[in-house]
Amino acid sequence: MQCQECGKRPATLHFTKIVNGEKTELHICETCAREKGELLPGTSSGFSIHNLLSGLLDFEPHNPNPAARPQAVKCDTCGMTYAQFSKIGRFGCSDCYKHFSERLDPLLKRVHGNTVHVGKVPKRAGGHLQTKREIDRLKKEMQGRIEREDFETAAQLRDRIRELENEMSG
Repeated sequence: MQCQECGKRPATLHFTKIVNGEKTELHICETCAREKGELLPGTSSGFSIHNLLSGLLDFEPHNPNPAARPQAVKCDTCGMTYAQFSKIGRFGCSDCYKHFSERLDPLLKRVHGNTVHVGKVPKRAGGHLQTKREIDRLKKEMQGRIEREDFETAAQLRDRIRELENEMSG
């Protein structure tokens, strides 16, 4: 497929925009995208993809403590600040995840709907993990039964949890 801008080079970037149910596709080459400053298709303001991602990273949860603002939050290991991260879009080290977690969790929840990966695990490789998840689910259910004073069902769940834990260790 040829670039829709220059018509000379192959299109390597493909954008799809859906507004009010109307789908528009744009296929451009990397050179034309660079010349346009990586503009998002259909925007007249010159808003770049980098600005879009930076806008997500600048998400400000309500925090009355001014010292915890993004400029003040800093990784103790590499020294990167949250403000630097939001400009660059990459962490300086693996510890940045831990240091910026208070700011990342609301962002991940907003973007992905959750902060914990709950994807599928292959049955061959993930039997142990699936059992662990089942134990966690049963423990939550057992706690709910105890709160509702359904002790008989809670005892059955406890026994099932013990069985699963024994299977895992043995």
